[in-house]
Amino acid sequence: MPTYIILGKFTQKGIENIKDHPKRLANSRKLAESLGGKSGDFYFTLGQYDFVSIVEAPNNESALQGLLTIGGVGSVRTETLVAIHSDKAAEIIKKLP
Repeated sequence: MPTYIILGKFTQKGIENIKDHPKRLANSRKLAESLGGKSGDFYFTLGQYDFVSIVEAPNNESALQGLLTIGGVGSVRTETLVAIHSDKAAEIIKKLP
């Protein structure tokens, strides 16, 4: 199942309602599961992004649906990276000419 690294920033609304974050995170985990995926680790970060989340989804379409659903709430803005595990990358590298 593809893995996605989600880099996020809280919007003004998200910061104003930060005490709701545990409930929002639980809801996002339920959403991932309802789409056939799995929400992994979540970290608050210092610097350019406010948080990093690791999520698995069956495909890009399911990931997009989840991201658009979460983004529609208006509490976060995200940037998403598709992650390729180092073991899989090693397989790909072996095939290089």
